[in-house]
Amino acid sequence: MNQSSLTLSRSRAFAGASYMVLAGIAFALLNVATQWLAMTLAFPPASAAFWQYGFALVLSLPLLFKLGLRAMRTRYPWRHLLRVLLAALGVQAWVTGLATVPIWQAIALVMTSPFFIIIGARLFLGESVGWPRWVATLVGFVGAMIILQPWADTFSVAALLPILSALLWGGSSLLMKNLTAFEPPETITVWLLVLLTPINAGLAFASGFAVPTGLALALLLAAGLLTVVGQYLLTLAYNAADAAYVQPFDDLKLPLNVLAGWLVFGYAPAGYLWLGALLILGASLFLMTAEMRKERTSA
Repeated sequence: MNQSSLTLSRSRAFAGASYMVLAGIAFALLNVATQWLAMTLAFPPASAAFWQYGFALVLSLPLLFKLGLRAMRTRYPWRHLLRVLLAALGVQAWVTGLATVPIWQAIALVMTSPFFIIIGARLFLGESVGWPRWVATLVGFVGAMIILQPWADTFSVAALLPILSALLWGGSSLLMKNLTAFEPPETITVWLLVLLTPINAGLAFASGFAVPTGLALALLLAAGLLTVVGQYLLTLAYNAADAAYVQPFDDLKLPLNVLAGWLVFGYAPAGYLWLGALLILGASLFLMTAEMRKERTSA
């Protein structure tokens, strides 16, 4: 392995970006399963969210037994509770939106999340937000707007639900980043899985509880596994680097979800999609390069 490869593998900037991209792949597959449930099988969104995270909890039991009660030990239970509550409400808004909005359009809208996170990171976490981070985030958002075209006649009010989920998830992500300063990734992931199930259960029973069978059951089991993997990778990303840095790499979920939607549902976005995706990819690569250069200068 040459020197440049060693530098790349040891870089926290590279690690944070890699974990975020891998999380994006897991969540793209999760979105396909969720949209199939909500749009094709007409499975109730609130119940889908309950079963998804309920199965995620069951699939996490080996990890819970391995870690024992020590994984639940924390001095910040209320922060965990607030973070999970915001995440649960974000999931409800997201799943409901996927019942009517194509994956690529929903993803483009949820990409407003970096604005909430970067502003919050500056106001509440005291993180430095330099011009490369602002430029990368703004370019990524412009790419999303080119793809979405909210001024077009095809734009629907239901598409605003992903924006609501972006706001809620932005708050949850900021709390996650705050907790990574005091808690290991395993503790943050376990608290999420343990608390989401009762919260989602209450929301599901309030809107009419449904029990999955057949294909719906298989999709929800897959969604549970992808949830565990995606959430853990997301926690590792925030643990490796600043929230304001890693968040723009979340923009890569757009081309990933467009590809998934095209392969599974046959969605064919307008040609503007590719210009927007190019802007998003270029902004993410520019940001990673700038951060790694800054690391080498500091060293």
